Amino acid sequence: MADPKGFLTTGREVARTRPVAERVKDWNEVYVPGSLLPIISKQAGRCMDCGIPFCHNGCPLGNLIPEWNDYAYRGDWEAASERLHATNNFPEFTGRLCPAPCESACVLGINQPAVTIKNVEVTIIDKAWEAGHVTPQPPERLSGKTVAVIGSGPAGLAAAQQLTRAGHTVAVYERADRIGGLLRYGIPEFKMEKRHINRRIEQMRAEGTKFRTGVEIGRDLDARDLRRRYDAVVIAAGATTARDLPVPGRELNGIHQAMEYLPLANKVQEGDYVTSPISAEGKHVVVIGGGDTGADCVGTAHRQGAASVTQLEIMPRPSEERPPNQPWPTFPLLYKVTSAHEEGGERVYSVSTTRFEGDEDGNVQWLHLVEVEFKDGKFEQKPGTERKIPAQLVTLAMGFTGVDRTNGLVEQFGVELDARGNIARDGRYATSADGVFVAGDAGRGQSLIVWAIAEGRAAAAAVDRYLTGATDLPAPIRPTDRALTV
Repeated sequence: MADPKGFLTTGREVARTRPVAERVKDWNEVYVPGSLLPIISKQAGRCMDCGIPFCHNGCPLGNLIPEWNDYAYRGDWEAASERLHATNNFPEFTGRLCPAPCESACVLGINQPAVTIKNVEVTIIDKAWEAGHVTPQPPERLSGKTVAVIGSGPAGLAAAQQLTRAGHTVAVYERADRIGGLLRYGIPEFKMEKRHINRRIEQMRAEGTKFRTGVEIGRDLDARDLRRRYDAVVIAAGATTARDLPVPGRELNGIHQAMEYLPLANKVQEGDYVTSPISAEGKHVVVIGGGDTGADCVGTAHRQGAASVTQLEIMPRPSEERPPNQPWPTFPLLYKVTSAHEEGGERVYSVSTTRFEGDEDGNVQWLHLVEVEFKDGKFEQKPGTERKIPAQLVTLAMGFTGVDRTNGLVEQFGVELDARGNIARDGRYATSADGVFVAGDAGRGQSLIVWAIAEGRAAAAAVDRYLTGATDLPAPIRPTDRALTV
C-alpha cells in the first residue's frame, strides 16, 4: 500500500487547465504543462490497495491500478510504466481520452472523491516517454504467418502491435491519408495532440508493423483478394455509419455530420488547409447531441470564432450525484462539464429538433425545436413550447448505427451482421468467414476507447491461437463480457 493514511489526509486534486481566454486562441492541449507532477505522488498515495480492487473490474483492460499507484507514489516511474504497459498498449491515449470508468468503481468513491486514476496514468506514461523507458519490442523470431488489420484506430493498432510482437508479419490498412482512425481525425487537438499518435506509430514501425494508408478495403482493394493474400484478417474499421436527422430542411447547406466537421479542423492542424472548409467563424452554431463528440464540436467551434454555440440534447439533464438506480460501482450517467463547456455556450436539455429553416440561397439560418418529455417508452412533445433559434452551422453528433455498408467490405468478406448492424462474432472474435476476425466498434458498436484497446488485445490473442494453435498473448475480455460499468 502506498500511503496507509493517504485517503484520510489528502483530498482529491486534478490536473489544472489553462485559462479559457488563453486556450481558445490555440489548439494545444487544455492542461497546464507539468501541472500534474508536483501533486501526483500524493494523489497516487490516496489509493487504498483494496483487498478486492473494484477498479480492476471497472476497467475493461484490467489495468493493475493499485500496483502502478504504489510505484508512482514512491517515484519509481520505470516500474510504474512496466506495470501500466502490462495491460495497456497506449496509456497516453486512455489517460487523455477515457472517461475513467475505473474511477467510478474506485472503492474510495463510495463515500469520498475517487482516486485520480486517470491523472496518475497519464503522468506515468508521459514520464516514461520523457525518460526513454518506452522502446520498440520487436519479436525474437518470426512465425511465417501474415495478418492484415483493417483500420488504424485504437482497436486496430492494439491488435497489430500485439500480433507483431507475437512474431507475425502484420500490415495495417487505413482508408484515410494518415494513421490513427478517429484518434487522428475525430479527436480535436486540444484533447490530445497528435504527437502522441506519431511516436507510437514510429515505435510500431520499429517493431515491424507495416502501414498502408489511402487504401479502403472494399473499394480500392477487394476484400476477397486481401483474404487470399493473408493468413488471417482483423476487421477494426469502427462503427462509422452516423445517425442522421430526417426532418424538413435537412438538405440545407450548413448542416453536417460531426465526422464531416471535426476531421477538417484536424487537417488544418496537420497543415493540409489554412482554414477549415467548414468553419464556425462568425456563425451561430448549434450542436445536436449531448455526448463527448458533441462537446468536441463545441470546443472546436469556440476556437474557430463562433458567434454563439448551443448544444441540444433530447434527454433530460443528468444528475450531478449518483442516481439511486446507478449505484457504486457502476458507471453512472452524470452531468459533466468538459473543458469545452467551460469555454462558453449554452446547453439545452429535453428538446427535439422539428425542422430547419433556410434563406433564399439554401443556407440554414434557423433551427425549430420543441420541448419533450419521456412517457410510456417514447418522447412526447409539449404543446406550446415550440420556438426557433439562430443556426448558421449545425453539426449532428447523435452517435453511430453500425459498420459502413457502402464500401463493399461486408459483402465481399461475406460476414454476417447482428441485429444492431455490427459484424457478428463468436466468443473468440471470429466472424462467419473463416480466418476473419473483428474487434472494436465494428463488432461491439459505438463504445469507449478503453473497450477498443481491450478488444484489440483480446482479438489478437484469438488470431494468434488460430494461426499457431496456442497463444501467450493476454486476452482481457471476450465479446460477451460486460464489465460493471456497462
